[in-house]
Amino acid sequence: TMQHWHVYQKWNERLFSEMTAAYRNGRMDKDPAEGWYNGELWFFDNYVIPLAKKLKECGVFGVSSDEYLQYALENRREWQSKGEEIVTTMVEKYKVEESTDDDTAAAAANADDKSSSQHEKKPM
Repeated sequence: TMQHWHVYQKWNERLFSEMTAAYRNGRMDKDPAEGWYNGELWFFDNYVIPLAKKLKECGVFGVSSDEYLQYALENRREWQSKGEEIVTTMVEKYKVEESTDDDTAAAAANADDKSSSQHEKKPM
């Protein structure tokens, strides 16, 4: 969030993927896609940008503090303009992975059923 856009996007998608998997596996009650776009804006406005401003004020990271604030502001603007499309793309990507996982699981279960029925001994 306070790094280059592509770095932010990489970690944003990884978190989305992890939370989507948790939702599918019953470890989360709510689909993260439902509020992802607005949640990121909230996170920038209420956590990242205020933190970056405080880091700049106290100068703890020297000149890098100003860079962090600029990255946070730029990433927030970028997310506001592209975020809805990015979320749509991620949702589609992980739907495809889910259906592929479901197909793989079904094929494996089918193979197990065939294997166990072939190995059953017939009574004499």
